[in-house]
Amino acid sequence: MRRALSLAAVIVTALLLQTTVFGDVKLLGARPELMYLVTIVFAMIEGPSSGAIAGFAGGMAQDFFMNEPKGITALTLTLLGYVVGLARQYIVSPSPLLPVGLVAGGTFVGVLFNRFVAFLLGQLDTSALYVFRVAALSALYNAILTPLLYPVLRRVAEGSRSRKIVRW
Repeated sequence: MRRALSLAAVIVTALLLQTTVFGDVKLLGARPELMYLVTIVFAMIEGPSSGAIAGFAGGMAQDFFMNEPKGITALTLTLLGYVVGLARQYIVSPSPLLPVGLVAGGTFVGVLFNRFVAFLLGQLDTSALYVFRVAALSALYNAILTPLLYPVLRRVAEGSRSRKIVRW
């Protein structure tokens, strides 16, 4: 119960920040994608199942604010959370740059996949070069925000874990 409430609080906070504070912060048509960042960080910390759950919940919440067919972002973030969670199990590097690299790469691939699905559904009306540029800039924004938000999200994830009780 505590884990679900903390995830819901993080998703609502990220969604509010993305639509209010970062909604007007655009550089060359791109903005930070906080739901991608939250999904990737939860997948890195908790694993593939928690990453997929965080991605689905965050994606559905974000889809309700977008004027697109519902489920595109939820599909993208669910797959992204699962894949990053699986990939993290095989990476043993203790480098502090690992979260930054995973968030940047995951955001880039996730935005491209999102726009590809939108293209397949006939919802994309921009050029491929513009989509590539937006994906690269969103990845750069998220990479810059990762050192600021990763410690907070890690603390929330670790604080929501259930404590093991040993009884004799």
